[in-house]
Amino acid sequence: MILTLERYGVWLRSSVVCLCGALGVVLATAAEIPLAMSLLVPAVLACGVRLYALRRPGLFPLALLWTLDAAVVVLTGLFQPVLGGESGDVMVEAVVGICVVAFQYEWATRPMAAFGLAALGTVVCVLGDLLASPGQSPDVVPLVRMFVQAGLSRAAYLMVRARARAADRSAAARAASRREAAVAAARRATEREYLATLHDTASATLLMVSQGDGRDWSWLPPRAKQDLEALSAMPGFETGSVDLAALLSCVPEGEGPARVRLKTRIDGPLVIPSGPGLAIFNGVREAVTNVARHAGVREAELRAWAAEDGVVVELSDGGRGFDPQSVPARRRGISGSIIGRMHTVGGSATVTSRPGTGTRVQWGWHGLARASQAVDEADEADEANEANEAQATGGVPRPPRVQAQHSAAVRLIRGQLLYGAQLAVLLISLVWQFTVSMRRLMVHQDVYRPAWAQTSAFVCLAAVGVIGGAYLLRGRQIPPRVRGWSLGAVLAVSGVCAFTLPPGQSTGPADWAFGVVGWHALFLLADLPVRVYAAFLGAHMGLNATAVFLSGAPTAAEAAVLGISTISACGFQFSVGALVTRLLHGTAPAAGTAAAREEELRTRERIHEDMQRDHKERYRALTATTVPLLVGLGHGVLSPHDEEVRLRCGVEATRMRRLFAEGDAVSDPLLNELRACVEVAEHQGVTVSLAVRGRSGEVPVEVRRELIDPVAVILGRTRSTARVTVVWTPRAVRVSVVSEDRTDGRSTAEAARTHGRASDAKVTVARTTRGESVWVEAGWRRPAAAGIELT
Repeated sequence: MILTLERYGVWLRSSVVCLCGALGVVLATAAEIPLAMSLLVPAVLACGVRLYALRRPGLFPLALLWTLDAAVVVLTGLFQPVLGGESGDVMVEAVVGICVVAFQYEWATRPMAAFGLAALGTVVCVLGDLLASPGQSPDVVPLVRMFVQAGLSRAAYLMVRARARAADRSAAARAASRREAAVAAARRATEREYLATLHDTASATLLMVSQGDGRDWSWLPPRAKQDLEALSAMPGFETGSVDLAALLSCVPEGEGPARVRLKTRIDGPLVIPSGPGLAIFNGVREAVTNVARHAGVREAELRAWAAEDGVVVELSDGGRGFDPQSVPARRRGISGSIIGRMHTVGGSATVTSRPGTGTRVQWGWHGLARASQAVDEADEADEANEANEAQATGGVPRPPRVQAQHSAAVRLIRGQLLYGAQLAVLLISLVWQFTVSMRRLMVHQDVYRPAWAQTSAFVCLAAVGVIGGAYLLRGRQIPPRVRGWSLGAVLAVSGVCAFTLPPGQSTGPADWAFGVVGWHALFLLADLPVRVYAAFLGAHMGLNATAVFLSGAPTAAEAAVLGISTISACGFQFSVGALVTRLLHGTAPAAGTAAAREEELRTRERIHEDMQRDHKERYRALTATTVPLLVGLGHGVLSPHDEEVRLRCGVEATRMRRLFAEGDAVSDPLLNELRACVEVAEHQGVTVSLAVRGRSGEVPVEVRRELIDPVAVILGRTRSTARVTVVWTPRAVRVSVVSEDRTDGRSTAEAARTHGRASDAKVTVARTTRGESVWVEAGWRRPAAAGIELT
């Protein structure tokens, strides 16, 4: 925004110097033209150097640029004694007044330099007035008017800057919220994928080892090594594309008696984003494993084909089948590894089966149409800014999510800039009307024909400003009907004031309305294209020109004075309107693009950092127990024929099932996780009774882990019967288990302490052994400072 304002100030001042300087030469006599040209040419050259400096930032020192700006003001001020008379005063006051305004934008970040140039302009006007009219005191009214112009310009800049900074803060806050949401979603998706991988690898392997000795274990070492590789893999961003047909050709069929022969019919290539591709591949792999475990057949058919807007993959077998509705929610093979994976990447998976009719699993991903639709909608929304944004981004299209973030940022920045610009223009309108314009109206009451018309027009214009200001200050847009009536009133004021002035007074000291009407129209039309405002200014100038010509054709000198006044008033107002349009439709999209890119970069960095940290934490939690088991099984150090090894595997399988249940949306998470542990024990032939006493309450997840882990250890090492009891009291909860424990007390206690998670949950664990029976109780009491009781 600062660069845009600087360019605006330099171009505005240079244009006014050239145009008004040329009209000043027209006002000069033949004898005055050489001297006038000697002043105008250096001023124009100084403006040219200043314009060139915009193209080469840093080429000229700031002191030289300030000197050039000061030279323009001094050379312009010297026109006054050269031209003399009222026309010279009008020309110098117009040019210096515009320079004073432009300096506030050229030197926006250096206010002392800007006010120094403004003060120099007023001094030059005083000296020019003294040289042009020796012996007369200078007129202080133009000097006061210049200071008002400088103050209003600076105030307008500060108001727009304040709204721009408010937009930056709001955009940063919204970006932070979106970033936190994106990071949380990415972490949840990664957690789901991690749990699905854990279910498909280590959990399944350890559960099979814990279930018995009478089988061929030749498949175990390579399977354990593969599980280790899968668990230690660092998650990354799923970018790029993959050929799904090539992935499906690598689906493992298993080994030995567990091998499933796949009949494949794949219409390839099937190129899709890697995220959905890997989700389908992992889901198919788990489905093939389910066929080997549960279908009772060793043959399945795998098909894949391209759909209209995506791909479809289907795996079917002729096995015993099952009822999908009867599968408990705690079983993760279908809900997590197959269906959950696809939901995470925006796809779908369905399982169709009935007892005795086989099973059919179908995966579908139809994201190509959604992605294209999102891009089309984003392009339509920003069609008006397509050229500017393409130039800013180098012609590289943005993905839909970045496009959506960009559009939101642009709307926010544009709204704040528009609000600031409207407030600034409204301030200029009212201050100018009730200072400069009111003084002119009061001083020249005897000139108007009739005076009451001019006074009524003044009141009407003030009412327009007050009504518009009331809407703006309440943060509301001006309704179209109110805006239409207000514009009609402003244009009527222009006509009334133009036709009730005496001949020769148009744009003169008595014409209070000519320079202020445009400001009232600008704050009403600031959000519309600049051509609408140009049309209003054209109508405004047309009314005044009609009034002038009806009273008699002006002379060349009078026409030149009228042209200078029109440039300094309407020309300046039009340039402000063009600047507002540039800020709304040029600066705002560029700022939105930069903000969206920065947000996307920061989000990616945060996701990457959090994913790495989460992965390290997960792997650290496995290194105490699960990893040593897999390493031992993979390298033959631990034997699945060893009863102690199978018991350890049972404990770890039970812990993992509790972990899988941790994210379920249920009313009683503690009981849900206990049931997951009980289900594993029952699957291994253990008879478990579960009793709950008292009303359940909320328990933090860290506390639940510590409460249930001793129970999971005992259940995982039990081969006969166990009894689990949960007792709730208003301020505490206790979980106990009574079981036949086949190992000695030291092993059980050690297992209970090395479950791999550090916690400060302050859970107390008591253990009692009597013969072959073991009793373990874990308890937690809510701190009194929490102020919330378990109910």
